[in-house]
Amino acid sequence: MRLHDGVRDVASGDGEAVSTVIENLLLRKQKLVEQLDTAQSVEDRDKIEHQLEQINTALDFLDRPGSKQER
Repeated sequence: MRLHDGVRDVASGDGEAVSTVIENLLLRKQKLVEQLDTAQSVEDRDKIEHQLEQINTALDFLDRPGSKQER
């Protein structure tokens, strides 16, 4: 599957594509949390925390009930 096909599937409400996106976000989140535990500098921690905030926002949006039907 090409990237733009996956984006179209998510936009159209394809449950399988959304599940894959959520799985990828959760995997990325897990890796970032592990990196946060070992981050040495404040700057690195800030960058990681910012990325975690973005992932959490995306997960909240994808998991919002009715968000697919309202579009």
